[in-house]
Amino acid sequence: MKKLLGPIGIIVIILVVIALLFIPKYNSLVTAEENVDSKWAQVENQLQRRYDLIPNLVESVKGYTNHEQEVITSITEARAQMGSASSPEEQAVANDALTGALSRLLVVVENYPNLKADANFRQLMDELAGTENRLAVAREDYNNEVQQFNKHVKRFPGNLMAGMFGFEQKEYFKAAAGADKAPSIDFSQSGTH
Repeated sequence: MKKLLGPIGIIVIILVVIALLFIPKYNSLVTAEENVDSKWAQVENQLQRRYDLIPNLVESVKGYTNHEQEVITSITEARAQMGSASSPEEQAVANDALTGALSRLLVVVENYPNLKADANFRQLMDELAGTENRLAVAREDYNNEVQQFNKHVKRFPGNLMAGMFGFEQKEYFKAAAGADKAPSIDFSQSGTH
């Protein structure tokens, strides 16, 4: 019996040491993943805020720009795409479409000085600008957390733990293709509507 207790005791000690090494790493992976999910929720929160502001902005613009239906339609379609996006990747693509549509709207607005002077429109534009700033900060925070999480998942011994427990790298929120180029704005037709 004593001969059996010696090897069992050694095995128990080895298992305890392994558990003491693995538990903190596992917990750090769980914490890092929760941080990424929390930061993504903040991005979604700002995307929702922008999504909610857009109908008011579109209605405000409609009264002045009835013949600019193509821009209003593109914003409405982009907003619908944003509303139906479910994954970070789909939301990033929908965000790019919505950003492009809003950029076209801003070009149209330049052609309507009375619209730019309207108090409701100015307030909506200020709220949208604030939301865009919050969204930029939320995306940056999310990407920073993704970076930290991906380091945990890729580094040794975290990569062993991540593989054993199914932790996978997270996707960064990436800029739209062509976002590195400034948009071209042509005011040559200003006042011709």
